[in-house]
Amino acid sequence: MYATSTVFVVCLSPPYLTFAMKLAQWVLRALCARHDSGIVRTAHATLMFCHIGQFRISLTPPHAVKCRPMSTPQLSVVIPVYNEEQGLQALFDRLYPALDKLGISYEVLFVNDGSRDRSAAILREQFQARPDVTRVILFNGNFGQHMAIMAAFEQSRGQCVVTLDADLQNPPEDIGMLLAKMDEGHDYVGSIRRQRSDSWWRHVASRAMNGLRERITRIKMTDQGCMFRAYDRRIIDAINSCREVSTFIPALAYTFARNPAEVVVGHDERAAGESKYSLYSLIRLNFDLMTSFSLVPLQMFSMLGIAISVLSGFFVVFLLVRRLMIGPEAEGLFTLFAIAFFLIGITLFGIGLLGEYIGRIYQQVRHRPRYLVEAILEKRDE
Repeated sequence: MYATSTVFVVCLSPPYLTFAMKLAQWVLRALCARHDSGIVRTAHATLMFCHIGQFRISLTPPHAVKCRPMSTPQLSVVIPVYNEEQGLQALFDRLYPALDKLGISYEVLFVNDGSRDRSAAILREQFQARPDVTRVILFNGNFGQHMAIMAAFEQSRGQCVVTLDADLQNPPEDIGMLLAKMDEGHDYVGSIRRQRSDSWWRHVASRAMNGLRERITRIKMTDQGCMFRAYDRRIIDAINSCREVSTFIPALAYTFARNPAEVVVGHDERAAGESKYSLYSLIRLNFDLMTSFSLVPLQMFSMLGIAISVLSGFFVVFLLVRRLMIGPEAEGLFTLFAIAFFLIGITLFGIGLLGEYIGRIYQQVRHRPRYLVEAILEKRDE
């Protein structure tokens, strides 16, 4: 049994409306109390009261009623999966022994982000093999890596949460290094890849975007492209309280952290398959990062517009004086065209940047679900 949805429709006359409201609160609490007798993880309750002869009143809780099992592991490992069937078994063979050696209670949350291969079936088999420490969230579509991580954050129970990619480029054996740094009193631990095994263009682009991002957002992350990170429960709860449609989780966590730190970790070549991030995807991701955490790009274009306006005024005066002293000349026509095209290009880029901000506002105000969960595989608490 997985996520459930219950709808109650009650027709009431005015004297019983107050009583029904109290009954509704009791029903919601009762639904949440069922978590210790089964594997029901999320209950959505909608109560509709029909005033006889009048308008209908609809009462819906602002958020789903979250029902967490009583057991709380010390560590939750979150792994988004998208078309990784070739490398999943290798991941299992290294991940679980590495976690067992830590000597702490843990859970592993896999999120299948709408894979088109056999990834979902393989995750089901792994859940059946290790149901005591394995949980699987199945999306009914592809909503992106960061939304998959957000879904796992909302379902996680560990006091410390570690995010790890499924491609084995970051060794699962290094999870202990992140936890050791957390034990020193840090609430957010990032990672720096010791020696990147990516293609040269990704290495150069990543370094350039890291520098640009730090100047614009004031968020200091040495290696923003590495998702191998550890988060304290307080940081996870703060992230879960955000309802942003477009975000960048490492940067969002940094804004909530009181004492962040970084450690150097290993980085290997992808074990199997190919990277899911194309050049376009990386550009889109950096747009999300910069426009979600700073207004500096808009402010820069405002200052650029002022500077160009001042220079244009001086240039007009210069052309007027030149015409009076030398006379009209046709040779300067192409120069004016070049300047006009340059200014038009800047204007179009500025309009596009403004459209990025407006587009994010439009996505946010629609209040559409950020992702849809098809099922959650998890073991019942005894």
